[in-house]
Amino acid sequence: MTYTGEVEVGGPADVQVAGDLMITKVAVGEMNNNAYLLRCVLTGEQVLIDAANEYETLLGLIGSDGLARVVTTHRHGDHWQALATIVERTGAETVAGEDDADELPVPVTTRVRTGARVRVGSCELEVIEIVGHTPGSIVLAYDDPDGVVHLFTGDSLFPGGVGKTWSPEDFATLIDDVETKIFGRFPDDTWVYPGHGHDTTLGVERPHLSEWRERGW
Repeated sequence: MTYTGEVEVGGPADVQVAGDLMITKVAVGEMNNNAYLLRCVLTGEQVLIDAANEYETLLGLIGSDGLARVVTTHRHGDHWQALATIVERTGAETVAGEDDADELPVPVTTRVRTGARVRVGSCELEVIEIVGHTPGSIVLAYDDPDGVVHLFTGDSLFPGGVGKTWSPEDFATLIDDVETKIFGRFPDDTWVYPGHGHDTTLGVERPHLSEWRERGW
């Protein structure tokens, strides 16, 4: 089966292997949130990005091999409805951006800023702060051995635009961060895994940056 990244609530997960990292994407909850289970194929260690909802579904994906840590991309409640239960059931550590950590419903084990690394067995995720949707939103970047970068963007970047903001100042910060820290650094074949909806690539979205800036959302 070919990975598409197109999942729906109540439907099956979609899985692909990127170098030494297995990525399982599932949609959960009333707001059609994406959750991503990452598994190192060499060590079996697992990390979950956004315990958004439906803890039974997420525990089923995690299985009997356990969970090392949960990363929450930002403070908004639709991205952590299952977090407390997942942590209670698995004993996983928690990771979040420094400026959003106090808004989560569980104590955060590791507070991160740009340049921090989150391990998944032999693999490593780089933390990039993208400010605007929330003060402490983070993007996670995995550079696989085949040379393709995989970005888990939370609600900072979607197909068709950046995340929602609540003031012109927040939008300016967000579009500047996305343009410089994401599009200004990574190539067109970089794969984007957003917090809601289908996947995309930077190459598909790059031609529209000026359009997004002009329209203001």
